[in-house]
Amino acid sequence: MINETQKIRTILDEIKNVFVGKDEVIDLLGIGLLARENVFLLGPPGTAKSAIVKQLSSHVIGGINFDYLLTRFTEPNEIFGPLDIRLLKEGELVTNTDGMLPEASLVFLDEIFNANSAILNSLLMALNEKIFRRGKETKKLPALMFISASNQLPEDEALAALLDRFLIRLKVDNVKPDRLEEVLQAGWKLERKEKTAQTKISPEEIKGLQDQVKEVDLTPIRSSYIELIHSLRNTGIEVSDRRAVKMQNLVAASAMLCDRTEAILSDLWVLKYIWSTEEQIETLQATVNALIEKEQTEEQVHPQAFFNKAPNPEELMNEVSNLQLKFSNQELSLQELNVIKDKLRYLQNRTDWVKDQQKKQYINTEIDQLWKEILHKV
Repeated sequence: MINETQKIRTILDEIKNVFVGKDEVIDLLGIGLLARENVFLLGPPGTAKSAIVKQLSSHVIGGINFDYLLTRFTEPNEIFGPLDIRLLKEGELVTNTDGMLPEASLVFLDEIFNANSAILNSLLMALNEKIFRRGKETKKLPALMFISASNQLPEDEALAALLDRFLIRLKVDNVKPDRLEEVLQAGWKLERKEKTAQTKISPEEIKGLQDQVKEVDLTPIRSSYIELIHSLRNTGIEVSDRRAVKMQNLVAASAMLCDRTEAILSDLWVLKYIWSTEEQIETLQATVNALIEKEQTEEQVHPQAFFNKAPNPEELMNEVSNLQLKFSNQELSLQELNVIKDKLRYLQNRTDWVKDQQKKQYINTEIDQLWKEILHKV
């Protein structure tokens, strides 16, 4: 007998075998599921976003899965269900939610930013409070997690509130060219509907795991977590107190997936995925990676924490050159300067992992020179 945590890990591995090069997406869906936090996927069509979600849904038995492609003309009835005509004639406003979002264990809303004002308020409440409300009718939702996708970020402030309801945000691209053959082979198996191993888990088992996440001890990383929140706020990334509290669920879920009852420093890797704009992605990666690379242990570490541990010297040097170019701009604001300094610290830490000593020395020399220029200017 395997326990529920092992089940989740096995399910994630089985999905990875179907979708080559999508480990990051799949692992973050696992984090969101255990933490009971919503996940947003940003990426162009054809990057397997909806296919991965459907595959995950197929592993959950005994629950209803709801997925819908939103358009500007989508009506509330299409998402939440129609009004019960029989009861309406008797003067009662009751929604027939059979098979609709209010009954679902897993919910996937594609192109969510097409949501119109008619469904926006009900959707916001469902995402944030896991409650459906229409008139006097109030229903607690059984949803284990909401997942949404879009090929662009919202510009309208009303729709930006939707993005705020998704704690995890991930950019999904096509896989790297060197893995295309693997993608074609795996995709052909999927097209032919070849049967693969499929571990099943029930909504009740997942709810039990979500409760256990709350028992993970975050004391060992509390000070580092606070330090990271302050650092992110200083670089201009908004982290409200509410989000800071909720993000602890992600850290705890990472620890639990590694069979630990205590969080360790590397569990903070999940905070690379809390951006609000694409411009923040690089800054978040730099800030978080610089902190978690201080991790002392390599045992029971989540595989996504150090997936890019061995840096490419050429890429590092290009990043240093880009920072040199940005710093040469005389109109830098204090915030922009802080971002450059944070990225430079990150690159300095990454350079420690370069094995070629000659290249390592060259990059460090360039970094030291830029630090001198920064300190002289300040």
